Amino acid sequence: MTRIVCPRAILFETIARLRNGGLQRKERVVLWLGKVSAAPPEPVAEVYEPEQITAIDYFRLPPPSMRALMAHLRTRRLKILAQLHTHPGRAYHSEVDDEWAIVRHVGALSLVLPRFAATTTVENFLVQAMTYELSPTNEWLHVPNHGPSGRIEIR
Repeated sequence: MTRIVCPRAILFETIARLRNGGLQRKERVVLWLGKVSAAPPEPVAEVYEPEQITAIDYFRLPPPSMRALMAHLRTRRLKILAQLHTHPGRAYHSEVDDEWAIVRHVGALSLVLPRFAATTTVENFLVQAMTYELSPTNEWLHVPNHGPSGRIEIR
């Protein structure tokens, strides 16, 4: 089970970046990055906003953006802890999300925020975000954000 600790300042920045896409009526994706050597629960060290192609109902990273991401991870000795993106309506992991997921290893986390994060705040993030974890059978399963088996902690 993957567990992440996100500082409030990074969460605030995350929400702001995701909302910027919503102002254009487009989905937006950001990545939470952490140190390669961090022990669980893994702290989020950085919000990374890759170059992306977006529309009202999808996002994808073109090959140059993926190369830039990999170079960033290598040079800073970081890894992707989770991907976060918005939907225009309710938050769920769609078939398009499954197809264009950036993280694809067992235990990977993908968080989806509703309404382009327009109503999301640091205080209600754990209620609004829907968190999905990639299973050993390559399925994105809905998992709890908080509580005994929760995946996300805000500090």
